Amino acid sequence: MSFSITITGGTYKGKKLESASLSTTRSTKSILKGSLFDTLQFDIIDQNFIEVFGGSGSMGLEAVSRGAKKAYFIERDNHAYKVLKRNCEMIDNMRTFALKGDSFEIYPKLIEEFAQKSEQAYLYFDPPFDIREGMEDIYEKVLSLIENTPKDIVVMIIVEHATGTKMPEVIGAFRQKKSKKFGKSSLSYYIVE
Repeated sequence: MSFSITITGGTYKGKKLESASLSTTRSTKSILKGSLFDTLQFDIIDQNFIEVFGGSGSMGLEAVSRGAKKAYFIERDNHAYKVLKRNCEMIDNMRTFALKGDSFEIYPKLIEEFAQKSEQAYLYFDPPFDIREGMEDIYEKVLSLIENTPKDIVVMIIVEHATGTKMPEVIGAFRQKKSKKFGKSSLSYYIVE
């Protein structure tokens, strides 16, 4: 079974993206996505956007539609990756990069490339917190990834997480700017301390 997610703003507004099956990824609620891009607004223009747990790519593709320079996605699930690739091709093959594999292995390499090129990015973490077995320590692993991210490459870090999970005020060089709840999910925004 698959259903669609709609791009809500920008060049590709109204375009329907394919969504991966709910057994492998969670579709981010449109209200949460709307709030994120209301927060970022024009700041996203000509910036890079990295969706660390790519899923169907709805956040990064929305960023590209709203003027982001490039979007990068990491996804390890085979089915979700195929959906992600199709969505990237439908929106903009030249500005979207789908990377297949484990986020915890690929992310540090991608970040290293950004550091070498002195590039910056918005980093979006939406770990699969309630679906996959073997993900019990997902938050600790994500916090470790964030803590080890060089601050020079970060414009902002956004973490989508279960509302019941309390996110730390400070993670390494990053301080929480704000947090907003959307039912079972919340967004926490971090900036360089």
